[in-house]
Amino acid sequence: MSRAGEGGVVVRDVGDRQARPAGLGVEGSRLRHPARIAVAGFAVAAAVGTVLLSLPVAAVSGERTDVVDAAFTATSAVCLTGLITVETGSHWSTFGEVVVLLLIQAGGLGIMTLAALFAVLVSGRLRLRAQLVARTETKNPGMGDLRRMVPNIIRFSLVCEAVVAAVLTVVFLVRYDRPPGDALYDGVFHAVSAFNNAGFSTHPDSLMSYVGDPWVCLPIAAAAIVGGLGFPVVFELVRSWRRPRGWSVLTRVTVVFTALLLVSGTLVITMAEYTNPETLGRLDGEDKWLAGFFASVTARSVGFNTIDTSAMGSESLLATDVLMFIGGGSAGTAGGIKVTTFGLLAFVIWAEMRGDPGIRVGKRRVPEGNQRQALAIVLLSVGAVAASTFAVLGMTAFTLDQVLFEVISAFATVGLSTGITGELPPAAKVLLTVLMFAGRLGPLTLATALALRERARRYDLPEERIIVG
Repeated sequence: MSRAGEGGVVVRDVGDRQARPAGLGVEGSRLRHPARIAVAGFAVAAAVGTVLLSLPVAAVSGERTDVVDAAFTATSAVCLTGLITVETGSHWSTFGEVVVLLLIQAGGLGIMTLAALFAVLVSGRLRLRAQLVARTETKNPGMGDLRRMVPNIIRFSLVCEAVVAAVLTVVFLVRYDRPPGDALYDGVFHAVSAFNNAGFSTHPDSLMSYVGDPWVCLPIAAAAIVGGLGFPVVFELVRSWRRPRGWSVLTRVTVVFTALLLVSGTLVITMAEYTNPETLGRLDGEDKWLAGFFASVTARSVGFNTIDTSAMGSESLLATDVLMFIGGGSAGTAGGIKVTTFGLLAFVIWAEMRGDPGIRVGKRRVPEGNQRQALAIVLLSVGAVAASTFAVLGMTAFTLDQVLFEVISAFATVGLSTGITGELPPAAKVLLTVLMFAGRLGPLTLATALALRERARRYDLPEERIIVG
């Protein structure tokens, strides 16, 4: 489309020609609003789960569960959060627990599949030359790879869950003399919950009974880390783990910052709680570090706990707040703003401090559009957490530490709690339900929507700086 610019100069705006992802054809028109598809799909799953959990057969008591609690649990499960208003093992019957487990599995596979679809849509939004360069550099899939990619995601998820379930089943059988049926059921339940970063447990104290047992804590931590890295990173690591210099920017940022956060989280939480008699103070030296490491892992969106979260000091709660807010890798089962968003903004700050004109990671340059997307996600997330914290504080008499922790845990779909979830009024439970839903789908759909809305123009306006700071 051509039009007359200022001074009679003809200005060609090519933004409208790129409104539809290139190469998608008729099928692309059906995927014009992927965010709506994602929201609708998860809303339907949460609604179905609410109906099933409201049935008398879903509760041990044989009575109907309050619709607010049923909706909260269903949304928490399908959004892979783990926050609960009723205790999973004692309130829900076997039928109810199976419903929760199926919602977790559907939510995990759904998130990774949607992330794959969105990656294809964003890749297809580029021009042909840019697509070829991007796929070569980042190993992003194309539309023709989608049918092959989704089954690979499903197989990868099921294999990881099966391996962890087998290990946990043997541990429960041999070390804890559990009946075979119970051991298998608990092994499968916790393996699925761990890989999908859901944090649901059939035990009333989560995993506090296994605080010093590496045979339980480490397999669950490994499953959570792998599930939280994201399928593009895991698949690339499997293919080229011996050639780190050939890794894409996504993999480099995810792996490096995941390792940094795990190590720093372990150090901060362990040292802050080292002498607390209600958390790590009662444990031996090795068990303290195992519990600190597990707390650092689970804060990244897993939601299990081996120490009493409500007894942690303010320093540890603040550190956990930060870890929960950052979350895990993109296109994975973890929540938060994503470690790639955090890492990209860290590179932006570093480049600004050095006076560099652009953002470079390794031998690659990160486009300005990516930087704006990361900034938008962080600011909107901070706004959502702040507004929700203010609202819940007005509804309850709990302290700021407790409410902020609960709100971040809900938004970042973590599932850790200081123990106040069940005591919240119905209005606050509804707010956290909405926050879990928005926190699970918001960053993913927002990033995709911003990427798909990028418009190429053949003109620009005069530059004028403003005072910052």
